[in-house]
Amino acid sequence: MTQNAFEVSVNEKGTAIVTFDLPNESMNVLRTELLDEINGVIDAIEANSDIRGVVIRSGKSSGFIAGADISMLDAAEDAASATKIAQQGQVLFDRISAMTVPVVAAIHGPALGGGLELALACHYRVTSDSSKTVLGLPEVQLGLLPGSGGTQRLPRLIGIQKALPLILTGKQVRSKQAKKMGLVDAIVSEDYLVEVAERFVDKGLPKPVKLKLNLVSRILERTPFGRKVLFSQARKQTLSKTRGNYPAAEAIIDVIAKTSAGPLSKRGMDVEAEAFGQLVMSPQSEALRHLFFATTEMKKAEYEDGVTPTPIQKAAVLGGGLMGGGIAFVTATKAKVPVRIKDIADAGINNAMGYAASLLTKKVKRRQLSPAQMNQQMLKMTGSTDYSGFKRSDIAVEAVFENLELKQSMVSDVESNMKNDCIFATNTSSIPIASIAKNAQRPENVVGLHYFSPVEKMPLVEVIPHAGTSAHTVATTVEFAKKQGKTPIVVKDGAGFYVNRILGPYMNEAADLLLSGESIDGIDRALVDFGFPVGPMKLLDEVGIEIGVKISPILEEAYGDRFKAPDVANRLLEDDRKGKKNKRGLYLYGGKQSGKQVDKSVYALLGVSVANRLSQSEIAERCVLRMLNEAAMCLEEGVIQSVKDGDIGAIFGIGFPPFLGGPFYYMDKLGLDSVVARLAHYQALYGDAFKPADILLKMRDEKTSFYG
Repeated sequence: MTQNAFEVSVNEKGTAIVTFDLPNESMNVLRTELLDEINGVIDAIEANSDIRGVVIRSGKSSGFIAGADISMLDAAEDAASATKIAQQGQVLFDRISAMTVPVVAAIHGPALGGGLELALACHYRVTSDSSKTVLGLPEVQLGLLPGSGGTQRLPRLIGIQKALPLILTGKQVRSKQAKKMGLVDAIVSEDYLVEVAERFVDKGLPKPVKLKLNLVSRILERTPFGRKVLFSQARKQTLSKTRGNYPAAEAIIDVIAKTSAGPLSKRGMDVEAEAFGQLVMSPQSEALRHLFFATTEMKKAEYEDGVTPTPIQKAAVLGGGLMGGGIAFVTATKAKVPVRIKDIADAGINNAMGYAASLLTKKVKRRQLSPAQMNQQMLKMTGSTDYSGFKRSDIAVEAVFENLELKQSMVSDVESNMKNDCIFATNTSSIPIASIAKNAQRPENVVGLHYFSPVEKMPLVEVIPHAGTSAHTVATTVEFAKKQGKTPIVVKDGAGFYVNRILGPYMNEAADLLLSGESIDGIDRALVDFGFPVGPMKLLDEVGIEIGVKISPILEEAYGDRFKAPDVANRLLEDDRKGKKNKRGLYLYGGKQSGKQVDKSVYALLGVSVANRLSQSEIAERCVLRMLNEAAMCLEEGVIQSVKDGDIGAIFGIGFPPFLGGPFYYMDKLGLDSVVARLAHYQALYGDAFKPADILLKMRDEKTSFYG
């Protein structure tokens, strides 16, 4: 019974082992064109009376099933056709659930989205104890909800209170967490996965068992009053996070609220499928799917002909501060590359090692790592106050103060103390790489590698070659960043590079608004409601006010008056306000409300009389338009290689709202006529800081768009 993607073998006990191995793909995904094949497999099993049970497994070492193929949604012309896609999955998984012999999912590696929905339709689930094994329903991250029974089966299996957070966040859980919440029945070594799954076949079909809940949970989940409270709180908490910008989250709560009482029903499935169809057609899902495809395509990027990156076997980090500690952490734990940390003092090394230890300790407490695994990862990090032990390093990542002379001296030190082909990667945030490489003996090995703080959380890095950087250095650095779990974009050398360059005008406009009488929290609220994770005023506190003071003159010198910063940061710094770093900034720090209340003494310091004359929409529009305009200039000047790089860089680097798809995708949706008109409107009011970029004027006149 061998078919294209599925192979079925029956053992001597009468257990059918169904192996899913999608040809020409690195991971298994579910597609509509597989429906006939899967139904054929089920037909053959049902027709064979000797078969007493089924085990479904993956033929790929990479994982179980990574979900459904998202590209098939682009073929949906309307909500009805998208609903039909969900219904096809529901019907298929209902067939599995209704089989008269036990069906066991043997899961190793990711079981996500449709892959987990398939497993939920099985009678038992057995997972491997591998760290690769994760289970989750990440559809919300694409502006969708689980459409093939996920909103129906998961709450009934583990309870509404446990299921809601998983579906609302798309969080992935490891085997131990899944077992604890009742999502899986057993955890075993990968070597015994199928064998143990076969033992579950021997148990026969499971008897219907009512989910056991404690008294509070029974009241919340099984009484009308309790359910009203439960879903009301869920909506309140969700809206406080999404600001209404992500309709999928609200749809998930609505569907589960309407359908989770009582047994599994066709009505519940229909409600789920209809909501799925509507979300597929939403602009938010369209934008998030665009981002997904752009990111996936970036991972497949090829290098110049004849260029083969060299795998990094050993790395060095120069500087034991917050950035250095974070870079060392992702190098040792994500890339699994031994890393040697250098600092001028033992305290710096201890700081970096302590930072890594604190992050790993949290993972141990969450049972994501064992103490032994933590120790193994810590052993990959060592330190020194001199260059002993650095000779064999393939790359040295510099993370010292933002000072040109210091960084040039670091280049010289590395060239004197490390091997000739060692790459020198500088984590500068604004200094041109050519300046840092100016006195280098081997400038071809010097490259920018700009991380964002906190390193362990922020997904983006900018790889910045100067004119003399070799293609081999760029390729090797990009691959190293990928191993660290980062999404790298290659950008042109120049002050601010891409991310900080488009952030500068945005921050300057926010400062102008403050000086004109808009309140600090009002400005922040406007941009958070627009979709940013944090407002510009709070961001200044978080990053550090002194950083803004250092970067602004560099950008102004390079790009002229449109980067001239209002005199806000300097005056704050003169009053010893560095932000969160020293607990003195635009917000108050200390106590339960730390960082949540504005320090109103700032207004007097800046000579501001708060009037709040503008609407939130105008505040957001002014800040965002300046960012969009600068992004267009970066594309025109070749700072970024493509609009996809520009969109990914803005979203992953500074939190541009993902549901808007990135600056270029968003400008296309607004229409370049509209973008230029709004810029011209504000130029007439506030001057040439809003002067539309030449590329926008040209594209408007030619009636073209960034994505065609």
